[in-house]
Amino acid sequence: MATVSPVTAALSGRCPRCGQGRLFRGFLAVAPRCEVCGLDLSAEDSGDGPVALIILLVGFLVVGAALIVEVRYGWPVWLHLLVWLPLAAAGCLALMRPLKAIAIGLQFKHRARDFDHAG
Repeated sequence: MATVSPVTAALSGRCPRCGQGRLFRGFLAVAPRCEVCGLDLSAEDSGDGPVALIILLVGFLVVGAALIVEVRYGWPVWLHLLVWLPLAAAGCLALMRPLKAIAIGLQFKHRARDFDHAG
């Protein structure tokens, strides 16, 4: 079995140990076990770190852009809501899975949880 970067494998939605089995069984639900190498992922919990980072990043970008647009163009409130709310929601949804995968890959890489690291 070739050496695989746990973070790169997780970012592609694959098992952080073997890089082949699926990491997720749904949009955000982590698979209970890797179907290829058998790594137990059932107790995997990335915590609130990815969500907090997403809120900070997307919030900074959307609020910053909304302030710039408001100062330059003076949009009405309804137009701000029409543009920025869907953009914020899409940004949060787009970043949720990759950042959760990064957290899981880093936990595996640094042995932050009791993973079975034997191959």
